[in-house]
Amino acid sequence: MDRADLLAGQLGLPIRDLRLLAQSLTHTSWLHEHPGEAAGHNERLEFLGDAVINLAVSEALYARHPDDDEGVLSARRAAIVSASGLAALATRIDLGSYLSLGEGEAARVGPQRPSILASAFEALAGALLLDIGWEPTRDWLITTAGPELDAGLEPVLLKSPKSRLQEATQRMTGGRPAYRVIEAVGPDHDKVFRVEVSVGGEVLGMGIGPSRRIAETAAAAEAVEILDARAAELAEAVAQ
Repeated sequence: MDRADLLAGQLGLPIRDLRLLAQSLTHTSWLHEHPGEAAGHNERLEFLGDAVINLAVSEALYARHPDDDEGVLSARRAAIVSASGLAALATRIDLGSYLSLGEGEAARVGPQRPSILASAFEALAGALLLDIGWEPTRDWLITTAGPELDAGLEPVLLKSPKSRLQEATQRMTGGRPAYRVIEAVGPDHDKVFRVEVSVGGEVLGMGIGPSRRIAETAAAAEAVEILDARAAELAEAVAQ
């Protein structure tokens, strides 16, 4: 059995077009190394799946959180449909093990890279929409993302690390965190960025990622953890 057959069996959905499913699992790097051996790569399906996921998640959040205002609902959705959020959903179904990557791409980053997993999950959603229709696709997405859709997180925890760090910085100093690219190595199509973030001249976080934005987010997350730990220590000291 090939990868599409195996994934179809795992999903348990009434999939009819295995060729389309296989396309959703095909990275551009694989098609470049094996021209003519697949119907195409998954980027067009990724475009379609992005809209499918956003609608399914929005509809489910609206129904499940009737007391949330538009801002909180948007924050909940952003947490689920972000690259890291979709990568988590892809990992939940072990999607990485079914992907077809070129040898060079697999050697550099592997199928478990969050950005690759997130894109593949979107492509899978697009393929399912075209094959089995909206309602089964929506129901599958809602089931797969059930824990995230039902999570009763505080609104502040739904905000991105960069937003949380900026709010904390404004409270502390009235200013904004400063991000600086330390290095960017690799070819243009596969760069790796290393970014540091400082608050009031003090470096609080360092992040690495395949884009400046992702590296900045990782740096901000580290900085938020440090500031939260300091605030907890201060509160404990005051309590004593």
